[in-house]
This record gives sequence, C-alpha cells and structure tokens, in this order.
Amino acid sequence: MDRYLTIRAKGHGEYEEKKSRFLGEAIPVKSEEEVLRHLERIRKQYYDARHHCYAYVIGEKSELKRASDDGEPSGTAGQPILKVIEAGSGITNVLIVVTRYFGGTLLGTGGLVRSYTQAAQLALADAGIVCMQEGVQLALTMEYSLLDKVNYLIGKAGLKIGDTIYTDKVQIILCVPMDALKHLEEQLTAAGSGSIQVETLEQGYYAFDTDAI
Repeated sequence: MDRYLTIRAKGHGEYEEKKSRFLGEAIPVKSEEEVLRHLERIRKQYYDARHHCYAYVIGEKSELKRASDDGEPSGTAGQPILKVIEAGSGITNVLIVVTRYFGGTLLGTGGLVRSYTQAAQLALADAGIVCMQEGVQLALTMEYSLLDKVNYLIGKAGLKIGDTIYTDKVQIILCVPMDALKHLEEQLTAAGSGSIQVETLEQGYYAFDTDAI
C-alpha cells in the first residue's frame, strides 16, 4: 500500500440532547497500547461521566477494528462511532471516544445513536483528514536568484515547504509523494539548468493534504 488516510491531529466535538452532553475526541493512534493509554486518560479526566464509548481502526489496511458501548444499550454507541470512522473516506489509525454526561432524561435507542454519531462526526471534522503517502524528504540547495521560481513550482505541485535555511545559498526542505518525484525533479532541472542540488534525506510515509494529492 502506497497511501492511506488518517487524521491530522486530535479533534474535539460536543453535542447536547435533552441535557445529556456528549463529548467526542478523535485521536491518532497506531497500536492498541496507545488506545488503552488514551482510554485511561479520558476516564480519569472525565471521572464523573457515566459512559466512555469508543471505536477504533488501526492498520494501513484497517486490519484491526473494535467498538465498545461501555454500558449503553447494545449497538447504540460503539457501532455508530465505528460507522463514522468507516464513512470518513476509509480513514485508519484513529480512535474516537465519546464521553456521556447523563442529563436526567432517557433518550431511547434512536436518540442515543444520533447523539453518539453527531459527537463523533464533530470530533472527526475538527481533527482533519490527511493522506499518509509513501514519499521522500528532499533538500533542495540553490542560488538565491532561483528561490522564487522554485517556490512557484512547489506551490503549483500542491506541496508545502518544511524549512528554509539561508547561508551562502538557500536550502529548502520538503516532502514529495513518490509518484510525483520524477516530475518535480525534471521541473527543477529545467528551472535551474541543472544547478539545483537535490538530495534525498529519507524515505517513508508523510502527511499530505487530501486536496493536494
């Protein structure tokens, strides 16, 4: 697999139904050990809450999936949260926990499903989705006179610059998807007439905005 979707960072969302509060938190995770640590943290943080329902999907191919109703009627919390994750363009490596503070009025099956779904959706939207794609981190070294031209090419490709280092020359650090590497290298060679030094620093999976892929 050369790419997969996940969340950019933690996200939060809150939904209220008949005075019951549903606090959603979307968290990037890569293992069940991380899941357990976050669940412990949330339970301590909201120690006076009635339920901490959750679902998670882990693995580049979404191999591991779990959901928990944490005392709510079966199928009214964990599965709706899991469906939110699965509906999010196939995202993975994500845990969503929805903490419920009971408001004194029973919501019924439909009310619970709606409330847990809404809180999970809000948390996921706040977290933001990125594409983790196989790529390389490059260091581009050039004369100052070429900087504007190179910045234009990088922006046109939908890529973002990590760092810019100024010495006797200027150096740009950026990550490039593997399938865009050859084309960018050809453009850089043409722009600098072969004078732009392109060095590969490392190879791996990097986060790219979904609208830039």
